[in-house]
Amino acid sequence: MTDLNQRADLPDDLKFLLRKYPREEWPGNPSLGQTGAFWLQRHAMFRELGGLLLNGTTAYWEEKIGADDFRQWFVPRLQFFLSSLNDHHHVEDSAYFPAFQQAEPKLARGFEILDQDHHILHDTIERQIETVNALLQADGGDRDALRRAADAHADCSASMIMMLQRHLDDEEDIVIPLLMDRGETF
Repeated sequence: MTDLNQRADLPDDLKFLLRKYPREEWPGNPSLGQTGAFWLQRHAMFRELGGLLLNGTTAYWEEKIGADDFRQWFVPRLQFFLSSLNDHHHVEDSAYFPAFQQAEPKLARGFEILDQDHHILHDTIERQIETVNALLQADGGDRDALRRAADAHADCSASMIMMLQRHLDDEEDIVIPLLMDRGETF
C-alpha cells in the first residue's frame, strides 16, 4: 500500500539502501554529509513545531488558554510551519527528487510516492487553513459553534501531523541512505 493515508511503511523493494544504512547507524556516521544532516534537522523542526501546534490547539480546545492568547501564539507559528513545509516540498520536488531519481533509478517509484505524499499533504494543509480560519472566526459567545470549529481543526491537525510523520519517516528512509551511499554530489 503506497497511499499516505493508509501505509504503515515503505514497500520492501524501496528499502534496499536502508538495509545497508539502517537508522541506528546514521548519528555520527561520517558518510552523513551536510545535506543529509540538514535534511534531518529540517524534518526534526517540522516534527517539533507540528507537535507544538497540535498541543496549542489542544490547550485551546480544552479552554486552558483564551482565544486572544491562542491567536497571538498560534497564527505566526502556523504560518511559519506551513510556508516552511511548502518551500521544503517545492525544493524537493523541483531539484532534489529528480536528481536522486537519476542517481538511483531503482528508487524512482519511491520518489513518485513521496511526490504523491506532497500533494496529499498540501490538500490537507488547505483543509487545515480552512478549519483554523473557522476556528479563529468562531464567536466565543456561541459555545457550540466554537466547540465544532475547535473539533474540526483538532481533527484536521491530528490527521495532518500523523500523515506528515509517516511521510518524513519514509522520505528519510529513502533519502538519507542514498546520500550516505552516493555522497552529496549529484
